[in-house]
Amino acid sequence: MARRRKGRDISGWLVIDKPAGITSNAVVNKVRWAFDAKKAGHAGTLDPDATGVLAIALGEATKTVPYITDALKAYRFTVRLGQATNTDDAEGEVIATSDTRPTDAEITDALPAFTGDIMQIPPKFSAVKIDGERAYKLARDDEEFEIAARPLWVEELLLIDRPDADHVTLEMTCGKGGYVRAIARDLGEALGCYGHVRDLRRIWSGPFEPEDGITMDEVEALAKTPDLDDHLLPLETGLTDLPELRTTADGAAKLRNGNPGLVLTSDAEYGDEAWASFDGQAVAVGTYKAGELHPSRVFNLPG
Repeated sequence: MARRRKGRDISGWLVIDKPAGITSNAVVNKVRWAFDAKKAGHAGTLDPDATGVLAIALGEATKTVPYITDALKAYRFTVRLGQATNTDDAEGEVIATSDTRPTDAEITDALPAFTGDIMQIPPKFSAVKIDGERAYKLARDDEEFEIAARPLWVEELLLIDRPDADHVTLEMTCGKGGYVRAIARDLGEALGCYGHVRDLRRIWSGPFEPEDGITMDEVEALAKTPDLDDHLLPLETGLTDLPELRTTADGAAKLRNGNPGLVLTSDAEYGDEAWASFDGQAVAVGTYKAGELHPSRVFNLPG
């Protein structure tokens, strides 16, 4: 018989303004401890040296993580021109240099090639799996391997600042699975000067903004107190990109049991993924079909 996980049955989203020097998983573990929560997870890894919006789901909110993972995210980052590194960021070893420095106009002209539907090869120092092994482990062991290019949607890539000849600050909005380090690497190659990420900040993620968040110092200070609970955002925040369908008490009961439930009129079209609510609380996510929601995920919330 499996042991029951200890902790509180608490559900919701906590937005962390992640500092540099800590992994995303370490943030999750600290938040779980601070809330004494049974379950927690994050919606999109940030590299250890990256900062910014890291959304942490607790309890039943973990069932909404895929909708945040799939949502658009925005990053502001500075590219160091003239140097390529083996990690594509400032932590790596410099493996190539160039005295060439592009003009602002040349940089701006190069950016459209990195927008829309593009194919991107992730960095070798990444968590991509190669024959069951993480790429970064193979790279650390100096193994020879190739990573296949994968599709990425880049909504926007803008030049924000040019502090000096060696640096350019960009802002990118993209879909799931994008590697900013790969953008810096490939842009440097396209400009004929090499490049790597010097610093990186996620400025928003789906519905989550920096002003929604708290710092890790605040998490530490408020740990295991009711004041920390006050910073939780509702589970439903993770569903804002899906149509909401209101249901009745009978419909909610059926949905909670995993059965199709009647929903009221909505803008959702047949076959759309949507979520049902009763008395303002999420009940289930599923497929809308002719006045009913066919559930794929059910939320077990108190009340």
